Amino acid sequence: MANIENLKAFDPFADAAKGDDMSVQDGLVHVRIQQRNGRKTLTTVQGLSEEYDLKKIIKVAKKEFACNGTVVEHPEYGEVLQLQGDQRENICTLLTTCQLVKTDQIKVHGF
Repeated sequence: MANIENLKAFDPFADAAKGDDMSVQDGLVHVRIQQRNGRKTLTTVQGLSEEYDLKKIIKVAKKEFACNGTVVEHPEYGEVLQLQGDQRENICTLLTTCQLVKTDQIKVHGF
């Protein structure tokens, strides 16, 4: 009798079921504001899960908030989202309404 490999018990929706009871985000998400020059400011988001596509999050945020943004590789913090202007409240509401993070996982820093 031949050994049939592909009939083993495999659940193709195992990772989808994991997302129902607990979110992918496990740590805190830090939202900071940095002063540039004059009245110009920069909003940074650090601590998002590695499983999220940060470029897609930036694309939605740029369109929604009418600002520019990018994903920067930081040596200590990993990949960090940068948005022009003071977008602290906007990015917090975006992350919670899209159910990427919960409200108790967001820590807002600044002035």
